[in-house]
Amino acid sequence: MSRVSFMNNQKQQKPTLTGQRFKTRKRDEKERFDPTQFQESIVQGLNQTGTDLEAVAKFLDASGAKLDYRRYAETLFDILVAGGMLAPGGTLSDEVTRTDYCLFTANEDLETMQAYAQVFNKLIRRYKYLEKGFEEEIKKLLLFLKGFTESERNKLAMLTGILLANGSISASILNSLFNENLVKEGVSAAFAVKLFKSWINEKDINSVAGMLRKVGMDNRLMELFPANKRSCEHFEKYFTDAGLKELSDFARNQQSIGARKELQKELQEQMSRGDNFKDIITYVREEMKKTNISEQTMIGIVWTSVMSSVEWNKKEELVTEQAIKHLKQYSPLLKAFTSQGLSEITLLLKIQEYCYDNIHFMKAFQKIVVLLYKADVLSEEAILKWYTEAHLAKGKSVFLEQMKKFVEWLKNAEEESESDEEEGD
Repeated sequence: MSRVSFMNNQKQQKPTLTGQRFKTRKRDEKERFDPTQFQESIVQGLNQTGTDLEAVAKFLDASGAKLDYRRYAETLFDILVAGGMLAPGGTLSDEVTRTDYCLFTANEDLETMQAYAQVFNKLIRRYKYLEKGFEEEIKKLLLFLKGFTESERNKLAMLTGILLANGSISASILNSLFNENLVKEGVSAAFAVKLFKSWINEKDINSVAGMLRKVGMDNRLMELFPANKRSCEHFEKYFTDAGLKELSDFARNQQSIGARKELQKELQEQMSRGDNFKDIITYVREEMKKTNISEQTMIGIVWTSVMSSVEWNKKEELVTEQAIKHLKQYSPLLKAFTSQGLSEITLLLKIQEYCYDNIHFMKAFQKIVVLLYKADVLSEEAILKWYTEAHLAKGKSVFLEQMKKFVEWLKNAEEESESDEEEGD
Protein backbone atom coordinates (compact mmCIF):
# COMPACT_ATOMS: atom_id res chain seq x y z
CA MET A 1 0.00 0.00 0.00
CA SER A 2 1.38 3.44 -0.93
CA ARG A 3 1.95 6.03 1.77
CA VAL A 4 -0.82 8.33 0.34
CA SER A 5 -3.48 5.59 0.25
CA PHE A 6 -2.44 4.50 3.79
CA MET A 7 -2.93 8.10 5.07
CA ASN A 8 -6.33 8.36 3.33
CA ASN A 9 -7.37 5.07 4.87
CA GLN A 10 -6.36 6.39 8.33
CA LYS A 11 -8.39 9.59 7.79
CA GLN A 12 -11.47 7.62 6.79
CA GLN A 13 -11.25 5.35 9.82
CA LYS A 14 -11.12 8.14 12.45
CA PRO A 15 -14.76 9.33 12.19
CA THR A 16 -16.02 5.73 12.40
CA LEU A 17 -14.12 5.08 15.63
CA THR A 18 -15.15 8.42 17.19
CA GLY A 19 -18.76 7.84 16.14
CA GLN A 20 -18.84 4.45 17.84
CA ARG A 21 -17.40 5.87 21.04
CA PHE A 22 -19.92 8.72 21.03
CA LYS A 23 -22.88 6.33 20.67
CA THR A 24 -21.70 4.23 23.59
CA ARG A 25 -21.20 7.31 25.79
CA LYS A 26 -24.63 8.68 24.85
CA ARG A 27 -26.34 5.42 25.78
CA ASP A 28 -24.47 5.32 29.13
CA GLU A 29 -25.56 8.85 29.92
CA LYS A 30 -29.26 8.38 29.23
CA GLU A 31 -29.92 7.67 32.90
CA ARG A 32 -27.50 10.33 34.07
CA PHE A 33 -29.31 13.05 32.10
CA ASP A 34 -32.74 12.10 33.45
CA PRO A 35 -33.71 14.45 36.35
CA THR A 36 -36.37 12.11 37.74
CA GLN A 37 -33.94 9.20 37.77
CA PHE A 38 -31.33 11.42 39.48
CA GLN A 39 -33.74 12.50 42.24
CA GLU A 40 -34.92 8.95 42.84
CA SER A 41 -31.35 7.67 43.07
CA ILE A 42 -30.37 10.28 45.69
CA VAL A 43 -33.60 9.87 47.71
CA GLN A 44 -33.29 6.07 47.65
CA GLY A 45 -29.65 6.25 48.78
CA LEU A 46 -30.50 8.64 51.66
CA ASN A 47 -33.42 6.43 52.75
CA GLN A 48 -31.02 3.47 52.93
CA THR A 49 -28.26 5.30 54.83
CA GLY A 50 -30.76 6.99 57.20
CA THR A 51 -29.27 9.06 60.04
CA ASP A 52 -25.78 7.52 59.70
CA LEU A 53 -23.96 10.57 58.28
CA GLU A 54 -20.72 8.61 57.73
CA ALA A 55 -22.69 6.27 55.45
CA VAL A 56 -24.34 9.29 53.75
CA ALA A 57 -20.90 10.75 52.96
CA LYS A 58 -19.71 7.41 51.51
CA PHE A 59 -22.88 7.05 49.43
CA LEU A 60 -22.49 10.59 47.98
CA ASP A 61 -18.82 9.97 47.27
CA ALA A 62 -19.55 6.78 45.32
CA SER A 63 -22.65 8.15 43.52
CA GLY A 64 -20.68 10.98 41.93
CA ALA A 65 -19.13 8.47 39.56
CA LYS A 66 -22.55 7.25 38.36
CA LEU A 67 -24.76 10.34 38.64
CA ASP A 68 -24.34 13.72 36.98
CA TYR A 69 -23.63 16.02 39.96
CA ARG A 70 -22.43 18.79 37.69
CA ARG A 71 -25.75 19.00 35.86
CA TYR A 72 -28.00 18.50 38.87
CA ALA A 73 -26.06 20.27 41.63
CA GLU A 74 -29.10 22.33 42.72
CA THR A 75 -31.31 19.22 42.91
CA LEU A 76 -28.66 17.38 44.92
CA PHE A 77 -28.29 20.18 47.48
CA ASP A 78 -32.05 20.78 47.73
CA ILE A 79 -32.58 17.10 48.64
CA LEU A 80 -29.71 17.06 51.16
CA VAL A 81 -31.04 20.18 52.89
CA ALA A 82 -34.84 19.95 52.55
CA GLY A 83 -35.49 16.32 51.55
CA GLY A 84 -36.77 17.17 48.06
CA MET A 85 -36.77 19.78 45.29
CA LEU A 86 -37.62 23.29 46.48
CA ALA A 87 -40.13 25.44 44.60
CA PRO A 88 -39.59 29.24 44.51
CA GLY A 89 -40.21 30.64 47.99
CA GLY A 90 -38.91 27.57 49.79
CA THR A 91 -41.84 25.13 49.72
CA LEU A 92 -41.24 21.50 48.76
CA SER A 93 -42.25 20.64 45.22
CA ASP A 94 -45.25 18.24 45.17
CA GLU A 95 -44.42 16.12 42.18
CA VAL A 96 -41.08 14.73 43.35
CA THR A 97 -39.95 11.88 45.54
CA ARG A 98 -38.86 12.98 49.02
CA THR A 99 -36.75 11.65 51.84
CA ASP A 100 -37.18 12.11 55.58
CA TYR A 101 -33.41 12.02 56.04
CA CYS A 102 -32.10 15.54 55.45
CA LEU A 103 -30.76 18.59 57.28
CA PHE A 104 -34.24 20.00 58.01
CA THR A 105 -35.42 16.80 59.74
CA ALA A 106 -32.18 16.32 61.74
CA ASN A 107 -31.76 17.17 65.43
CA GLU A 108 -31.50 20.89 66.15
CA ASP A 109 -28.14 20.93 67.91
CA LEU A 110 -24.63 22.11 67.14
CA GLU A 111 -23.09 18.63 67.12
CA THR A 112 -25.50 17.35 64.45
CA MET A 113 -24.96 20.48 62.35
CA GLN A 114 -21.16 20.02 62.60
CA ALA A 115 -21.60 16.45 61.34
CA TYR A 116 -23.72 17.74 58.41
CA ALA A 117 -21.06 20.36 57.63
CA GLN A 118 -18.57 17.46 57.36
CA VAL A 119 -20.84 15.72 54.84
CA PHE A 120 -20.89 18.84 52.63
CA ASN A 121 -17.15 19.47 53.09
CA LYS A 122 -16.25 15.90 52.07
CA LEU A 123 -18.56 16.05 49.06
CA ILE A 124 -17.10 19.35 47.82
CA ARG A 125 -13.51 18.26 48.47
CA ARG A 126 -14.19 15.15 46.39
CA TYR A 127 -16.07 16.95 43.60
CA LYS A 128 -14.41 20.38 43.50
CA TYR A 129 -16.67 21.60 40.70
CA LEU A 130 -19.61 21.64 43.16
CA GLU A 131 -18.06 24.50 45.15
CA LYS A 132 -19.68 27.35 43.17
CA GLY A 133 -23.03 25.56 42.96
CA PHE A 134 -23.03 25.00 46.72
CA GLU A 135 -22.42 28.68 47.42
CA GLU A 136 -25.25 29.60 45.03
CA GLU A 137 -27.49 27.10 46.87
CA ILE A 138 -26.78 28.73 50.26
CA LYS A 139 -27.54 32.19 48.79
CA LYS A 140 -30.85 30.84 47.45
CA LEU A 141 -31.77 29.13 50.72
CA LEU A 142 -31.20 32.39 52.61
CA LEU A 143 -33.60 34.17 50.25
CA PHE A 144 -36.19 31.42 50.96
CA LEU A 145 -35.99 31.80 54.78
CA LYS A 146 -39.60 32.96 55.13
CA GLY A 147 -40.77 29.68 53.57
CA PHE A 148 -39.03 27.60 56.29
CA THR A 149 -40.11 26.85 59.86
CA GLU A 150 -38.24 28.44 62.76
CA SER A 151 -36.51 25.14 63.52
CA GLU A 152 -35.43 24.76 59.87
CA ARG A 153 -34.05 28.32 59.89
CA ASN A 154 -32.12 27.63 63.11
CA LYS A 155 -30.50 24.52 61.64
CA LEU A 156 -29.62 26.34 58.43
CA ALA A 157 -28.17 29.26 60.44
CA MET A 158 -25.98 26.96 62.54
CA LEU A 159 -24.80 25.05 59.46
CA THR A 160 -24.03 28.30 57.57
CA GLY A 161 -22.01 29.63 60.54
CA ILE A 162 -19.96 26.42 60.67
CA LEU A 163 -19.38 26.45 56.90
CA LEU A 164 -18.24 30.10 57.06
CA ALA A 165 -15.85 29.25 59.91
CA ASN A 166 -14.38 26.37 57.88
CA GLY A 167 -13.92 28.61 54.85
CA SER A 168 -16.20 26.32 52.81
CA ILE A 169 -18.24 29.31 51.63
CA SER A 170 -17.51 33.04 51.27
CA ALA A 171 -19.03 35.63 53.61
CA SER A 172 -20.45 37.31 50.47
CA ILE A 173 -23.44 34.91 50.83
CA LEU A 174 -24.63 37.23 53.65
CA ASN A 175 -25.78 39.60 50.90
CA SER A 176 -28.96 37.53 50.71
CA LEU A 177 -29.83 38.54 54.29
CA PHE A 178 -30.07 42.19 53.24
CA ASN A 179 -33.16 41.34 51.18
CA GLU A 180 -35.83 43.95 52.03
CA ASN A 181 -38.62 41.47 52.81
CA LEU A 182 -36.45 39.42 55.17
CA VAL A 183 -35.14 42.54 56.91
CA LYS A 184 -38.59 44.13 57.30
CA GLU A 185 -40.02 41.14 59.15
CA GLY A 186 -37.00 40.70 61.44
CA VAL A 187 -36.11 37.33 59.85
CA SER A 188 -32.59 38.46 58.85
CA ALA A 189 -31.58 39.70 62.31
CA ALA A 190 -32.92 36.58 64.10
CA PHE A 191 -31.14 34.31 61.58
CA ALA A 192 -27.91 36.34 61.95
CA VAL A 193 -27.89 35.76 65.73
CA LYS A 194 -27.83 31.95 65.31
CA LEU A 195 -25.39 32.16 62.40
CA PHE A 196 -22.84 34.39 64.21
CA LYS A 197 -23.11 32.33 67.41
CA SER A 198 -22.12 29.13 65.62
CA TRP A 199 -19.45 30.97 63.55
CA ILE A 200 -17.81 32.53 66.64
CA ASN A 201 -18.14 29.21 68.49
CA GLU A 202 -16.07 27.51 65.76
CA LYS A 203 -13.47 30.31 65.45
CA ASP A 204 -13.43 33.70 67.20
CA ILE A 205 -14.52 37.29 66.55
CA ASN A 206 -11.15 38.19 64.90
CA SER A 207 -11.60 35.44 62.33
CA VAL A 208 -15.19 36.59 61.69
CA ALA A 209 -14.05 40.22 61.35
CA GLY A 210 -11.30 39.22 58.90
CA MET A 211 -13.70 37.33 56.64
CA LEU A 212 -16.26 40.16 56.74
CA ARG A 213 -13.59 42.72 55.81
CA LYS A 214 -12.34 40.56 52.97
CA VAL A 215 -15.70 40.84 51.16
CA GLY A 216 -16.58 44.38 52.29
CA MET A 217 -19.31 43.23 54.70
CA ASP A 218 -17.72 44.70 57.83
CA ASN A 219 -19.55 48.03 57.45
CA ARG A 220 -22.89 46.58 56.29
CA LEU A 221 -24.14 44.71 59.38
CA MET A 222 -26.55 47.55 60.24
CA GLU A 223 -28.48 46.59 57.08
CA LEU A 224 -29.82 43.54 58.94
CA PHE A 225 -32.34 45.98 60.43
CA PRO A 226 -35.03 48.16 58.78
CA ALA A 227 -34.02 51.79 58.07
CA ASN A 228 -35.88 53.12 61.15
CA LYS A 229 -33.88 50.80 63.46
CA ARG A 230 -30.53 51.14 61.71
CA SER A 231 -28.58 52.73 64.56
CA CYS A 232 -25.50 51.71 66.51
CA GLU A 233 -27.52 51.78 69.75
CA HIS A 234 -30.22 49.41 68.43
CA PHE A 235 -27.65 47.03 66.92
CA GLU A 236 -25.66 46.99 70.14
CA LYS A 237 -28.70 46.28 72.34
CA TYR A 238 -30.13 43.59 70.01
CA PHE A 239 -26.95 41.55 69.71
CA THR A 240 -25.75 42.10 73.28
CA ASP A 241 -29.16 40.90 74.60
CA ALA A 242 -28.80 37.86 72.32
CA GLY A 243 -25.42 37.01 73.91
CA LEU A 244 -23.24 38.43 71.13
CA LYS A 245 -21.49 41.36 72.83
CA GLU A 246 -18.33 40.66 70.79
CA LEU A 247 -20.26 41.33 67.58
CA SER A 248 -21.80 44.51 69.09
CA ASP A 249 -18.33 45.79 70.03
CA PHE A 250 -17.01 44.97 66.56
CA ALA A 251 -19.88 46.84 64.87
CA ARG A 252 -19.43 49.87 67.16
CA ASN A 253 -15.72 49.92 66.36
CA GLN A 254 -16.47 49.73 62.61
CA GLN A 255 -18.96 52.59 62.95
CA SER A 256 -16.31 54.61 64.75
CA ILE A 257 -13.70 53.85 62.05
CA GLY A 258 -16.24 54.91 59.39
CA ALA A 259 -16.93 58.19 61.24
CA ARG A 260 -13.18 58.88 61.53
CA LYS A 261 -12.64 58.28 57.80
CA GLU A 262 -15.48 60.68 56.95
CA LEU A 263 -14.07 63.29 59.34
CA GLN A 264 -10.58 62.99 57.84
CA LYS A 265 -11.98 63.36 54.32
CA GLU A 266 -13.94 66.48 55.32
CA LEU A 267 -10.87 67.96 57.08
CA GLN A 268 -8.73 67.48 53.97
CA GLU A 269 -11.39 69.19 51.84
CA GLN A 270 -11.55 72.16 54.24
CA MET A 271 -7.75 72.47 54.13
CA SER A 272 -7.57 72.27 50.34
CA ARG A 273 -10.29 74.99 50.14
CA GLY A 274 -8.14 77.15 52.42
CA ASP A 275 -10.78 77.52 55.17
CA ASN A 276 -9.47 79.52 58.13
CA PHE A 277 -8.18 77.57 61.13
CA LYS A 278 -10.76 79.03 63.53
CA ASP A 279 -13.62 77.51 61.50
CA ILE A 280 -11.80 74.18 61.08
CA ILE A 281 -11.10 73.96 64.85
CA THR A 282 -14.76 74.74 65.68
CA TYR A 283 -15.95 72.07 63.22
CA VAL A 284 -13.54 69.44 64.61
CA ARG A 285 -14.52 70.15 68.24
CA GLU A 286 -18.20 69.76 67.38
CA GLU A 287 -17.49 66.42 65.65
CA MET A 288 -15.49 65.26 68.67
CA LYS A 289 -18.51 65.84 70.91
CA LYS A 290 -20.95 64.31 68.44
CA THR A 291 -18.96 61.12 67.77
CA ASN A 292 -17.32 60.85 71.20
CA ILE A 293 -13.77 60.93 69.77
CA SER A 294 -10.95 61.59 72.27
CA GLU A 295 -8.29 64.26 71.76
CA GLN A 296 -5.63 61.51 71.41
CA THR A 297 -7.54 59.98 68.51
CA MET A 298 -8.28 63.39 67.02
CA ILE A 299 -4.65 64.58 66.90
CA GLY A 300 -3.87 61.45 64.84
CA ILE A 301 -6.66 62.34 62.39
CA VAL A 302 -5.54 66.01 62.20
CA TRP A 303 -1.90 64.98 61.60
CA THR A 304 -2.87 62.57 58.81
CA SER A 305 -5.10 65.24 57.20
CA VAL A 306 -2.36 67.89 57.39
CA MET A 307 0.20 65.55 55.81
CA SER A 308 -2.24 64.37 53.11
CA SER A 309 -3.20 67.87 52.01
CA VAL A 310 0.01 68.49 50.05
CA GLU A 311 1.92 66.91 47.14
CA TRP A 312 5.35 66.08 48.57
CA ASN A 313 8.61 66.52 46.70
CA LYS A 314 10.26 63.21 45.79
CA LYS A 315 13.76 64.52 46.56
CA GLU A 316 14.93 63.95 50.12
CA GLU A 317 16.94 67.16 50.35
CA LEU A 318 13.93 69.28 49.30
CA VAL A 319 11.15 67.48 51.20
CA THR A 320 12.47 68.49 54.66
CA GLU A 321 12.37 72.18 53.75
CA GLN A 322 8.89 71.74 52.26
CA ALA A 323 7.66 69.87 55.38
CA ILE A 324 8.97 72.55 57.78
CA LYS A 325 7.28 75.31 55.79
CA HIS A 326 3.99 73.35 55.59
CA LEU A 327 3.92 72.37 59.29
CA LYS A 328 4.82 75.89 60.40
CA GLN A 329 1.69 77.07 58.60
CA TYR A 330 -0.49 74.34 60.19
CA SER A 331 1.02 74.40 63.70
CA PRO A 332 -1.95 76.39 65.18
CA LEU A 333 -4.24 73.53 64.09
CA LEU A 334 -2.00 70.91 65.70
CA LYS A 335 -1.68 73.02 68.84
CA ALA A 336 -5.48 73.14 69.25
CA PHE A 337 -5.58 69.35 69.78
CA THR A 338 -2.51 68.79 71.98
CA SER A 339 -3.78 70.25 75.25
CA GLN A 340 -3.06 66.96 77.06
CA GLY A 341 0.28 65.18 77.58
CA LEU A 342 -1.11 61.97 76.05
CA SER A 343 -2.10 63.85 72.89
CA GLU A 344 1.46 65.17 72.55
CA ILE A 345 2.88 61.64 72.88
CA THR A 346 0.35 60.42 70.31
CA LEU A 347 1.46 63.15 67.90
CA LEU A 348 5.14 62.25 68.42
CA LEU A 349 4.38 58.60 67.66
CA LYS A 350 2.42 59.61 64.53
CA ILE A 351 5.38 61.71 63.36
CA GLN A 352 7.78 58.81 64.04
CA GLU A 353 5.54 56.39 62.14
CA TYR A 354 5.10 58.78 59.22
CA CYS A 355 8.85 59.47 58.86
CA TYR A 356 9.57 55.73 59.02
CA ASP A 357 6.88 54.73 56.49
CA ASN A 358 7.81 57.53 54.05
CA ILE A 359 11.51 57.00 53.41
CA HIS A 360 12.14 60.59 52.14
CA PHE A 361 11.21 61.87 55.62
CA MET A 362 13.69 59.72 57.58
CA LYS A 363 16.14 62.62 57.99
CA ALA A 364 13.38 65.19 58.65
CA PHE A 365 12.17 63.78 61.99
CA GLN A 366 14.33 65.88 64.32
CA LYS A 367 13.67 69.13 62.40
CA ILE A 368 9.88 68.52 62.55
CA VAL A 369 9.97 67.86 66.32
CA VAL A 370 12.13 70.97 66.99
CA LEU A 371 9.77 73.12 64.87
CA LEU A 372 6.71 71.88 66.81
CA TYR A 373 8.54 72.44 70.11
CA LYS A 374 9.26 76.06 69.13
CA ALA A 375 5.63 76.47 67.98
CA ASP A 376 4.48 75.34 71.45
CA VAL A 377 2.74 72.24 70.05
CA LEU A 378 5.09 69.81 71.85
CA SER A 379 6.39 70.30 75.39
CA GLU A 380 9.84 69.30 76.62
CA GLU A 381 8.19 66.78 79.04
CA ALA A 382 6.51 64.97 76.15
CA ILE A 383 9.71 64.92 74.04
CA LEU A 384 11.80 63.58 76.96
CA LYS A 385 9.17 60.94 77.76
CA TRP A 386 9.06 59.88 74.09
CA TYR A 387 12.90 59.71 74.02
CA THR A 388 13.34 57.65 77.21
CA GLU A 389 10.41 55.24 77.10
CA ALA A 390 7.43 56.03 74.86
CA HIS A 391 8.95 55.68 71.36
CA LEU A 392 8.00 52.99 68.82
CA ALA A 393 10.41 50.32 67.55
CA LYS A 394 10.04 51.64 63.97
CA GLY A 395 13.32 53.36 63.02
CA LYS A 396 14.12 53.70 66.73
CA SER A 397 17.94 53.80 66.45
CA VAL A 398 17.88 56.38 63.61
CA PHE A 399 15.39 58.71 65.30
CA LEU A 400 16.91 58.48 68.81
CA GLU A 401 20.33 59.31 67.32
CA GLN A 402 18.83 62.32 65.48
CA MET A 403 17.24 63.57 68.72
CA LYS A 404 20.28 62.99 70.98
CA LYS A 405 21.76 66.52 70.88
CA PHE A 406 18.40 68.25 71.15
CA VAL A 407 17.40 66.04 74.13
CA GLU A 408 20.74 66.86 75.85
CA TRP A 409 20.06 70.55 75.26
CA LEU A 410 16.55 70.15 76.74
CA LYS A 411 17.91 68.36 79.81
CA ASN A 412 20.57 71.06 80.35
CA ALA A 413 17.98 73.80 79.91
CA GLU A 414 15.78 72.03 82.46
CA GLU A 415 18.68 71.73 84.95
CA GLU A 416 19.61 75.39 84.50
CA SER A 417 16.00 76.37 85.04
CA GLU A 418 15.85 74.30 88.24
CA SER A 419 19.12 75.80 89.59
CA ASP A 420 17.85 79.32 88.82
CA GLU A 421 14.69 78.56 90.79
CA GLU A 422 16.75 77.27 93.74
CA GLU A 423 18.91 80.43 93.71
CA GLY A 424 15.76 82.52 93.61
CA ASP A 425 14.42 80.69 96.69
